[in-house]
Amino acid sequence: MMTTQPLLKITGVTKTFGGLVALDKVDMHVHQGEIVGLIGPNGAGKTTLFNVIAGSFLPEQGEICFQGQNVTHLKAHNVCKLGIARTFQVPKPFKNLTLLENMMVGTCFGAGLGKSKDSLNKIGEILRFAGLEDKISSKADTLNLVERKKLEVSKALSTSPRLVLFDEVMAGLNPSETVEMITFIGKLRDRGLTILLIEHLMKVIMTLSDRVVVLDYGRKICEGNPQEVANNAQVIEAYLGKSNA
Repeated sequence: MMTTQPLLKITGVTKTFGGLVALDKVDMHVHQGEIVGLIGPNGAGKTTLFNVIAGSFLPEQGEICFQGQNVTHLKAHNVCKLGIARTFQVPKPFKNLTLLENMMVGTCFGAGLGKSKDSLNKIGEILRFAGLEDKISSKADTLNLVERKKLEVSKALSTSPRLVLFDEVMAGLNPSETVEMITFIGKLRDRGLTILLIEHLMKVIMTLSDRVVVLDYGRKICEGNPQEVANNAQVIEAYLGKSNA
């Protein structure tokens, strides 16, 4: 159930790179328990916004509040400790480590349980949920793409987040694998996880999102439920129309 105060609130965030305005006074929010889709054409500023939220980039203007706390100027590891985790479009496992060892990194450096016995139980629970339990002792470089995607998500979950930023977790998957990942992410929401999701596949956005925010050239041009956004003329011109051209 949504609370009055958003879990994540972004106000007037601006980020530039030289003369390029990557984000232009972006306002948005995410409530506890929501899945919010973030869409827009390539170069719209979606991943830049993720980097700003996660503490990898510092905005020139604006404010990011998480659980009512201003986190705008915190480093990435401190943002993670507060309960924000992220994934990357291209999975970044520690290839020569086992799945267990990959997961232990998150429990040690996130908002997790450190090296306690409880952390091992938590890792086992997450990998069971992801369907990777039988590979817990395998090296990460032995996994296929959908398994690497699930490990990427599982690593984020190992930090005990309240909010996870998913950056195109469906990219490169075939249709059956995409359906598998949609089901997986839907189950995460059912377990109470809050998700901000970048995705180009509109089937994913329409299936999973409670609300959708659209960026174009760094500006927010639309926000609403999936059907409202899909029927918005400005969105069709800026994003959907281009993708179907």
